[in-house]
Amino acid sequence: MTPAQLLARIQSGRVPPAILLVGPEAYQRRRLKSALTATVPADALTQHDLAEVSLAEVIDDARALSLFSSERVIWVVNGEAALPKGRAAVSEEEECESASPGAASGDSPLPGYLKNPSPGVTLVIEATRFDFEGDDKRRQDRVRKFYGAIADVVELRPFAAHEARREAESLARSAGLRLSADALDLLLEALNADVARIAVEIEKLSLYGGEKPIGVDDITVLVPDARSTTIFALVNALGRRDRTRALEILDTLTREGEYLPLALAFLSTQFRMALVARESGLKSSQQIQSHFQRLGIPMWGSRADQIHQTITRFGKSQLERAMKLIFEADRGLRDARPDDRVVMEQFVMQLTGS
Repeated sequence: MTPAQLLARIQSGRVPPAILLVGPEAYQRRRLKSALTATVPADALTQHDLAEVSLAEVIDDARALSLFSSERVIWVVNGEAALPKGRAAVSEEEECESASPGAASGDSPLPGYLKNPSPGVTLVIEATRFDFEGDDKRRQDRVRKFYGAIADVVELRPFAAHEARREAESLARSAGLRLSADALDLLLEALNADVARIAVEIEKLSLYGGEKPIGVDDITVLVPDARSTTIFALVNALGRRDRTRALEILDTLTREGEYLPLALAFLSTQFRMALVARESGLKSSQQIQSHFQRLGIPMWGSRADQIHQTITRFGKSQLERAMKLIFEADRGLRDARPDDRVVMEQFVMQLTGS
């Protein structure tokens, strides 16, 4: 089930007795929580954390009759914490195959409760730790199996780029914010199309801008990571072999006083990591993050997203050629009296050539 489908059911008054939310997308999760809590009185929301209480205690609460309201929402976080822990010596694969079936069938109090759920009570369990790809997919499948008695499972998948843009435009209109097209592009790029973060930044921008239009300069000043994303925009332009756009971004970096050897060092790191990721056959941001962390290289989620986007735009031979050109550009920047801009423009012209 998609978040939109659940929202439609909530609006029509057909709220299911139990809902499982899987996936890390925070914006839709907040929307669903707001919609569900709006169906009950203000004091009829109960929250539990399965890292602190047992699933049996949560079910006992769901069965209990409230003196104040016949309709309640019980919101439970850290749903993964209820899963049984396997023996330390057993591999995770064996644990998934051996522990989950027993837990799903007899050890969990959930199936018994759902045969006769409490009227007016909606039980929502968040299991948002794992994504839908890579190693996380197998772990998420285990979570789904454990909570298999819940028929209504909502997948909180990240927004696609066009969906994030459409939602950002809607949020800006609702906030009365006038964003230029370029400013919106930079906002989406700076925040990796993370709609939860975009919603927060649009709220901040609406307070800052009032009725005046918001441009690229405002985004650069007010939004975290917007300046550094200009360098990543250069990577994207080079990946598309968009010479005009790459030179425009280089001009922006020069006018902003960016130290161009540092920008080249960023490009070098980006391409080297992308080449390693491609040679290792990594297919998603999660796989990239896990791979480099196992090697002892710090890797945060947004950086893994950038590397993933780079390998989707560059083939192996293109990455190798880019590394050679970066070496030549670096040597040029180390000349006795180099013109940094000229050296970088030559690098762009060569890399975007046929």
